Formats: sequence, C-alpha cells, structure tokens
Amino acid sequence: MLSPLLGKSLPELTEWVQEQGQPAYRGKQLYQWLYQKGARSLSEITVFPKQWRENLQDQPIGRSTIAHRSIAPDETRKYLLRLHDSELIETVGIPTAKRLTVCVSSQVGCPMSCDFCATGKGGFTRNLQAHEIVDQVMTVAEDFQQRVSHVVFMGMGEPLLNLEEVIKAVKSLNQDIGIGQRNLTVSTVGIPKTIPKLAAEKLQITLAISLHASNQVLREQLIPSGGGYPLLQLIADCRDYVEKTHRRISFEYILLAGVNDTPNHAQELAQLLRGFQTHVNLIPYNPISEVDYQRPDKNRIEAFQTALQDANIAVSIRYSRGLEADAACGQLRAKQNS
Repeated sequence: MLSPLLGKSLPELTEWVQEQGQPAYRGKQLYQWLYQKGARSLSEITVFPKQWRENLQDQPIGRSTIAHRSIAPDETRKYLLRLHDSELIETVGIPTAKRLTVCVSSQVGCPMSCDFCATGKGGFTRNLQAHEIVDQVMTVAEDFQQRVSHVVFMGMGEPLLNLEEVIKAVKSLNQDIGIGQRNLTVSTVGIPKTIPKLAAEKLQITLAISLHASNQVLREQLIPSGGGYPLLQLIADCRDYVEKTHRRISFEYILLAGVNDTPNHAQELAQLLRGFQTHVNLIPYNPISEVDYQRPDKNRIEAFQTALQDANIAVSIRYSRGLEADAACGQLRAKQNS
C-alpha cells in the first residue's frame, strides 16, 4: 500500500520526489501545495508535469472527506470524517473571538471504556496515523476559512496508546502547519510507562491528565484501566514530567453529582497535587444517554473550586462548548445526530 504524503516533512517530501526521478525543487512545490494550498490529489498540483501527475494518480495524499457536519448554537462545529478505509472519526472546531481550537481524535473509537464517556461505549477499532490527525486540523481550517491557533488531543481515543503517531502529528502540526507547541495539548487518562517516554521528547506541549478522581478506589470505579496504574505512581510520573520538561501539567476533573464532588474529594485532590506546577480544570459533567450521572448544581461546583483555591491549587471551571451538538467533552461517538 502506498504511503500517504500528508504528515511528511520538507526533507522527506524532497527525498520522495527524487525517488520518483524528479528534481529536488519539486519537493518544496509539493510541500507548499500540501500544507498551504490543501491539495487533495496530485492531479491538482498544476506546477507538476502533466505526464508525471498522470503516472501518480494512485498516490494518496491522505485527506479525509466530511461525511456529516453539525453546528451548535455557540458556533462549535462537529465533523464526522470518513477515512480511506471508510472508518468514521469525530473532530470538533471550537471558535472564539481570538482563536480557533480543534479537538482531534487519535484513534477510531477508544479502548479505555471510561464509565462517563460516550466514545468508550462504542469500543475500539484502530489507531490513527499521523497524517489522519494532521488532516483533521486542515479540514477544520478549510471549513472555517480561518487559521487554527490551538489543537487539543481530546477527541476519540487515548493518545498515549498511539504515542509514536501522536508525536509525529505534534511535530508536523508545529513545523508544517505552523502551530506553536505551547498551543498543543495532549490528553491522557494515564497509560503506564508512557509519560516518561513523552517527557524524553522534551516537547513544549501541554500534558493534560484526565484524573476525575481523588483516590484510587473512585478512580477504578470511573476508569477501568485505573487499577493497572496506581494513582500515586501516576502522580509521581507527572512530577517527573514537570521536572524534565519545565511545563506545567493540567489535570482534568469531570464533576459528577454525588460521586466525586464533595468537600472531602476536594481536600483529597488538593493533597494529591500539592507542591508542583499544576492547573486543575473542573469540567461539569456533560450528559450522555448510556449512564445516569448528573451534573452538580452551580453552588456545588463553585464550592469545589473554592476548596481547591483555599488549598493554593490553581483551578478554573471549564464549561464545554458544543453541548447541543453532542460535540462536548465526553460526548463524541462517531455517529450522526438524529
């Protein structure tokens, strides 16, 4: 099977054109047409000789097609993208006055089966390749006719189970698309032995840990894989990550009414995170049909925030965008809304 061209660097594309018997300068032409003009096939690249284009008509670029798009009242757009093998993934474009953020998927489905998340209810099919991640960002930029400023790996899948391709995608988004590494966030529920590997890359991205629990028993209840990665070991790896990268870690904590939102939970969480560079994002739960969890009321959410602030933990409340289009955190499931 021919390897798609998207996701390759300028040196890699230059080497590729030379292997095809073309002069090296065509590598730069190809690079510009891929990343700046968004070419979807080599036949579009009119600066290439016609005969060569015809010879390469089976060579894939690596772009997806939009199978469905829905727009929430807050202008968040959710895309159902069809890949080369007809698998479907979801991508979300989140606009504000000053930025355009893309929430990308890293896998088709997700194997983690977190109890409160729609994606995990659908099972796992396969990892995405780097070009399939980069394509998501390009597709959203084209649809909005706007430059993407931020990318969060918080869509379908567990990024650290696809670490090699995610790192390739991060480097391509930075070097080829031109998004600063500090505007790239990789989220994980925590996979043993992968956070040290990510730390060794010395990237300037933000690492976001989907914590959602303040103790081991509760974490195993909400995240089935939590039993294989004790909370104290996860936090120890996070402390080591901060020491090696000098980058603050973000901890994501979905608030579930009556489950993990009591003052005692807040105190446990503060004790767990005390003493290193962190920021907690409190995310009021976004409902899905498969489970009966509820979102806490506003007073309870704010009380949890205040308890963390009183313990000198940096914290903010993040209400998810795109709720009405099932495009919010925990709602992605690779199907059209009825």
